[in-house]
Amino acid sequence: MKEILLVDQDGVLANYDKGFLKKWKEFNPDKIVILPEERRTFYIEEDYPKELGALVRGIITSKGFYRNLPLMKGAKEAVNELKKYFDVFICTAPHLKSKYCISEKFEWIDENLGPEWTRKIVLTKEKTLIKGKYLIDDRPEIKSPYIPEWEHILYDQPYNRNIPKRRLTWDNWREILLK
Repeated sequence: MKEILLVDQDGVLANYDKGFLKKWKEFNPDKIVILPEERRTFYIEEDYPKELGALVRGIITSKGFYRNLPLMKGAKEAVNELKKYFDVFICTAPHLKSKYCISEKFEWIDENLGPEWTRKIVLTKEKTLIKGKYLIDDRPEIKSPYIPEWEHILYDQPYNRNIPKRRLTWDNWREILLK
């Protein structure tokens, strides 16, 4: 029996920053732009001035936002190859203030990874309750009163580089997971 590998969706499989930036420039062309490499916090809203918070929330809760995020370069190929070594599940948290998020996450997975992946989705705000060997997630810290059985491996992003944990990208995953 293969060990379980949990893979986050937004910021790991789906390019959240690129999708947000496209919408931001489209709807707010006269406003400050925070480039992905300038991000310093996990929550994108915190990187923008407080007075722009409602505009940021408007984008990330809008219809089509999650469904239209671009696929992260190399992600599809990597997760399909990872199936040779692990029982892979997509473990993603919904944005509870978006009435579109949950259904659009399923649609995104179906359209970008294929319909067989829709049976491999775990949707939860409490990832520590899900069993597995590893969780690949861009969130710098997973805080919970529960102790996870998985090792948190960071998907490398500018806003998590100050955290001393093992990290990977879709270019180096073999060296990190198969050593």
